[in-house]
Amino acid sequence: MYSFRTVSVIPELPENINRLSELARNLWFSWHPQAEQLYSKLDTILWEKVNHNPVKFLLNVDTLRLFEAAKEAEYCNLYQRVMRDFDNYMQGDTWFKKNYPEHNNQLVAYFSAEFGIHESNPVYSGGLGLLAGDHSKSASDLGLPFVGVGILYKQGYFCQRINREGWQEAHYSFMDFNEMTVTPAIHPEGGEVIITVRLPGRDVFIKVWQLQVGRVVLYFLDSDLTQNSRDDRLLTSKLYGGGQDTRICQEIILGIGGVKALRQLGIAPTAWHINEGHAAFIILERMRELIQNNIPFVTAKEAVRTSTIFTTHTPVPAGHDVFDAGMIDSYLGYLYEELKLDRESFLGLGWDTSRQGFNMTMLALHHAAYTNGVSKLHGEVSKKMFSHLYLGIPLEEIPIQAVTNGVHTETWVAPEIRALFENYIGSEWAQSISEASQWQRVYDIPDQELWSVHQVLKSRMIKFVQNNIYRRMERNFQPLELIRECAGYLSKDILTIGFARRFATYKRAYLLFKNKERLARLVNHQERPVQLIFAGKAHPADGPGQELIKMINDISAEEQFRGKIVFVEDYDINVSRHLLQGVDVWLNTPRRPHEASGTSGQKAAVNGIINCSVLDGWWPEAYNGENGFAIGTDKDYQDDDEQDQEDASSLFDLLEQVIIPYYYRRVDGMPREWLRHMKDSLATIPWQFSTERMVKEYTQRFYLKAAIRGLAFEANQCQMADHVHKFKNNLTNNWHQISFRSVQVDQPQALLAGNEISVKAEVYLGSNKPEDIIVEVVYGKVSDHGLEATSLIPMNIKQTVSENTYLYETKIVLKMGTSGYTVRIRPKNDFFAQIYELPLVKWAENF
Repeated sequence: MYSFRTVSVIPELPENINRLSELARNLWFSWHPQAEQLYSKLDTILWEKVNHNPVKFLLNVDTLRLFEAAKEAEYCNLYQRVMRDFDNYMQGDTWFKKNYPEHNNQLVAYFSAEFGIHESNPVYSGGLGLLAGDHSKSASDLGLPFVGVGILYKQGYFCQRINREGWQEAHYSFMDFNEMTVTPAIHPEGGEVIITVRLPGRDVFIKVWQLQVGRVVLYFLDSDLTQNSRDDRLLTSKLYGGGQDTRICQEIILGIGGVKALRQLGIAPTAWHINEGHAAFIILERMRELIQNNIPFVTAKEAVRTSTIFTTHTPVPAGHDVFDAGMIDSYLGYLYEELKLDRESFLGLGWDTSRQGFNMTMLALHHAAYTNGVSKLHGEVSKKMFSHLYLGIPLEEIPIQAVTNGVHTETWVAPEIRALFENYIGSEWAQSISEASQWQRVYDIPDQELWSVHQVLKSRMIKFVQNNIYRRMERNFQPLELIRECAGYLSKDILTIGFARRFATYKRAYLLFKNKERLARLVNHQERPVQLIFAGKAHPADGPGQELIKMINDISAEEQFRGKIVFVEDYDINVSRHLLQGVDVWLNTPRRPHEASGTSGQKAAVNGIINCSVLDGWWPEAYNGENGFAIGTDKDYQDDDEQDQEDASSLFDLLEQVIIPYYYRRVDGMPREWLRHMKDSLATIPWQFSTERMVKEYTQRFYLKAAIRGLAFEANQCQMADHVHKFKNNLTNNWHQISFRSVQVDQPQALLAGNEISVKAEVYLGSNKPEDIIVEVVYGKVSDHGLEATSLIPMNIKQTVSENTYLYETKIVLKMGTSGYTVRIRPKNDFFAQIYELPLVKWAENF
């Protein structure tokens, strides 16, 4: 193949609309409908053809049409309004500047293997990427000092095609980055940024691209350079493609390469956020940097840890990336010497004994001061999953927190629903999305208006689905009568249930098909029929997931289901947007508790769509009995088949006895009860499950603390980090010396509310100092696994009994009900991020 250079020739824009090219390079346009209209009004057909990509649009639009639009008063007025809004957004005051002006010099670096920002940048596969994209948009809205780091996959995630037999086929097409909204990142001294990453036997060159998302910048890494071998050029080709070797290469590029890229750009983050374990190698590179500056490994480890945040998204152990020791030797063996570690010590940084491999989640968990799950339930599941690392520590005190995921409301709300918000909540509703009180105004929306808007969105969605099916049938050379028939599939007057998500088996897309006869009665009911729309991709290596897609397509072709159950191919942000805005019910059926959070239902709720879900992920926090429907119960099952049968039965009962009657029961021609549920959903879900709330929570709970601590720990050659390491090391080595000599309790014979109990404990500390530990009473409700909802009551030294032995004392006040209490000793250090940063505890025995 001969070599050639690619160039993109942009049309000359009329002077009075010449900022269209600037706007095209900032994804701000994607959550501002009027900005998108600046392109769609020029050529609607082309806008759809380029999948809403403004850069590609401007490369292909008719130049004459540009000059015509430049003379149209209506278009020019729209252009001026949009650019005024854009400038106000980019230059205006922000939540972060108003509340934290002293922290403007601090910066969060957010690393993620995928970012789902917009359909024109298909470097995402599902929920993890969409969460990262929405996180970035809200960071921009709030004015958070923030950069993202990811990989620019040349082929992205696959395009899904459903063949004539109903099987999923994966198709990859190379993306031309010159036709995307990304641009090459420029070094502060000029020139494109190229870094190198070391892989076995060679260095691989990586180009850095950037994507402007409102006020924030995302940096993407790309190995498709002529300096690299053919195999290395393909390393960043596919998201989640290839085997273990490709996976570890991508994670080295993301983690180690990502840190190097930021350094080359002159960017110095003060807080580092690892979004899932794929990016955990940033820890190794950051430690290597400090060690190069003559900081001992143990001190470097402490310094890196204190400014690191780790978010885990996977409640199933098998879902975490694990590499065997041989792979670590091959790919990272050179770091043993650079980190001044022997092989065993290096492997110990992330070793998973149960899976006998180097676990990326373990690497992140061991080296992050702040760890969180993505819903309250997932936080509890994660505590149980990793409880073996915190022996003797109550589950509720294991230092894994929870920040429930949200969605970027402005991205997912339909323009017509947005107009209702502006009319009834207020024109400034988007300035404070997480303000609960304003959402009560949705009850002021007249039923007729809300229903009318919903029906418009439903009609649009049905037309979109029909076109999707038509194109698939035409491509597959289906019989002409079937192709013509699909124009009559679905009806806006029929209750429509949507199920769209990644086709992993634990999400149980099959649940409604557990009883085909019962399902057939529902979809074919003469007076109150139901129709179902499915969409989603299964990973190309996920055979069971692909079989599910095949099963649904086969069933949808059966006479009794044809046109009433349909599958929409090539699920992406655009498909998702249409379904989330147009169905009546959003169905979610994961095997509890395997759904860490899930966010599609939150996007549906923003549009007044009612959720029907298993009590998993975020739904237990949202469901209040009025704002949606709950499938089954929150009990745990030991048998998957039993769980499937009970949940399927619950879902059918719910549909037959509650959901369908609500939808079809009309008063004055309106489904008044249904509309009440829609408003209940709008009033309670969008504010609570927004990324505005989520990013504020990350900032206040983690980012600011990590930044402040990180700067302090690295100051003066990591002096504070060295101090904390020595403290931990000394206390760990001498913890065995600590013991209770005696515990005495003085309590009234008749226990009444408000009575005091006096607790005394004689404690031997050995060579440890009293200021390095805390003795406390743990007091709480009695449960099957100990005490819960505990209160911690510190005990004070009453006297020195003898050398290294002290008498501690306190009083506790009894509350009504059955309670329990005990006494314990734990480490204490003012520089700890969590009370169990050092997981040591000594409990009073035979208490």
